[in-house]
Parts: sequence; structure tokens; C-alpha cells
Amino acid sequence: MTNYYYTKNPDVEHDEKKWDFTLLGNKLHFITDNGVFSKRRVDFGSCVLLNAIELYDFKDAKLLDVGCGYGPLGLALAKKFPTAVVDMIDVNELALDLAKRNAQNNGITNSNIWESNQYEEVKQSDYNVIITNPPIRAGKEVVHNILSGAKDHLRENGMLIAVLQKKQGAPSAKKKMEEVFGNCTVIAKEKGYFILQSTKE
Repeated sequence: MTNYYYTKNPDVEHDEKKWDFTLLGNKLHFITDNGVFSKRRVDFGSCVLLNAIELYDFKDAKLLDVGCGYGPLGLALAKKFPTAVVDMIDVNELALDLAKRNAQNNGITNSNIWESNQYEEVKQSDYNVIITNPPIRAGKEVVHNILSGAKDHLRENGMLIAVLQKKQGAPSAKKKMEEVFGNCTVIAKEKGYFILQSTKE
């Protein structure tokens, strides 16, 4: 049975949940289901990431959320910065359907959501920011491919921002980002979660 959240078609019995959660100062309405990551609330790592970048100004920026799930990161940023363009990708078709419904339910019109296995279906190479809460359970190779592949899709001075737990590979992820970008800063740490940022120079 392929019911993992990082698979294309999770084989699950549907059990939709509806709940609200405040992110970046906006109350968002979410629909979630079995077969997606963190279906009962926005996961702690995503909250730490958003808190770490709360004061960043992404007005008019072009952002990409890799592994968007049902949409908490990308939709929170799209809601806060209505003049930004937020692209959101995932391999999980169920999660993508939920993300599209969540965008609609929150009146978000500046997001584009589509299926892509990592960066396979991403044609743009001029993002200001790529964010990711990578699918740790998919394995180290997938996580590191997401981190290293970001560089080809960022414009000069563009940023990759990722969240990982220390015990689930944050040190090796930092090393990989330093290797690819030549720099990596830990911009926040909370309860074992590291927010890593690299800049394309």
C-alpha cells in the first residue's frame, strides 16, 4: 500500500478535516485528509520557518514552495504578500487538490499549484525565494536533491530557506547547502528545528 504523503497517489480512506490556523498574522481555513503530512494542525517546523522569516519583505517577489503539501507555507506567504507570485509544487496529487481548495477557500489568487516530482516540471529559473519543508521520510537523497536543485531555479541573490530537525538531518543538509551555494546560515533554532538559509551569489 502506497499511503505515504510523499507518493503520487496515497492509497487511503478519505477522512477530511476542517480547521483554522493563524499564520503570519492571518487566520487561514484548511481542509486536510488522510495521506497528507500533518493533517491535524500546521506542523511545528513550518511554524518555526514562518516565524523566522516573518519580518522579510517578499512584496512583489516570486516564490516557490517545494513539497507544499496541502499548502500551509505557500498559502501563508501568498496571503501575507498579495502582490507576490507564489508557485507551489508537490508529487502528491491528493495534497495538491487540497492545496487548490485551500487557496480558493482563503480567497488567495496569487498562487499557482501543480504536480512536480522535485523540480521536473519547474521551468522557471528566476525565483527570488525557494522554501521547503522537505519530505524527510522520502530519504536523504530526495531531501538533498531538493536542496541542491534549488540553485538552478533561483535568480542571482535568490534565497533557499529550508527547515529540518537536527536529529533528522539538519547538519548534513547544512553541509550540502554550503557545498552547493558556498554559504549557509542558521537563521533560527527552536526545539531541535533548524531554519537554514543559503543565497545564490
